Amino acid sequence: MVREIIKLERISKFYRMGDSRVDALRELSLTIHENDYMAIFGPSGSGKSTLLHMMGLLDVPSSGSVFVDGKDVSQLQENELARIRGKKVGFIFQVFNLVPSLTALENVALPMMIYDVPQREREKRAEDLLASLDMGDRLNHLPSELSGGQRQRVAIARSLANNPEVILADEPTGNLDSKTGEEVVDIFNDLHRKGKTLVVVTHDPDIARNTDEIVRIKDGQIVEHEISKEHSIRANGGMELVGGIKSRINEKLGVKTGMKQKVK
Repeated sequence: MVREIIKLERISKFYRMGDSRVDALRELSLTIHENDYMAIFGPSGSGKSTLLHMMGLLDVPSSGSVFVDGKDVSQLQENELARIRGKKVGFIFQVFNLVPSLTALENVALPMMIYDVPQREREKRAEDLLASLDMGDRLNHLPSELSGGQRQRVAIARSLANNPEVILADEPTGNLDSKTGEEVVDIFNDLHRKGKTLVVVTHDPDIARNTDEIVRIKDGQIVEHEISKEHSIRANGGMELVGGIKSRINEKLGVKTGMKQKVK
């Protein structure tokens, strides 16, 4: 059976805005397995980014549980969550979030400082990561001296700095032209082939075409979970499901029942 990395179990998240309550997520369940490649779609305000933040331990649910490697982390303190987050998850954002006063090399090396990686070692790893993304000749450039595509490559390299198991990306091609977006898609495909687990919030059909799973959410709930046939077989220990495929895939993948379910 494929190992579960992150499991969300009936999580809800609401915010108070004055006297009003805004429900961002409503009893949503979802499981991320090792080497999954998942795209999350939904209209603005559907809860996509909140869902990604829950997966990445950037926020805690109002109710429900978040499990990482089988351990419930929902009630942990922020310093404990930060330690898990830093080693387990890498983040890529639409707006890059690079430190403007640091070079490309320094931006990529920055996450390793939290874990006291020696300077020479972190600079060597940062250099190797940037070189692997065709940024070896831009090591000492500031973000302002880079194109949008180059800045996103730096952000991708930074997300890999601590060799996390899971990469979470929020609209990673949203600020890029189509050609540069295709290059980012190629990078993601290569990372998946090398064993990384990727979850991408996106409106980009080019990303979706390459994923194992497509999750569509609306009003804080999953309304459709499309799973490739190959992935459903892998998630179920190499056995193809014939009878009862819907309910058994729901159970294996932690999907809330009652939604529209497809197998590609």
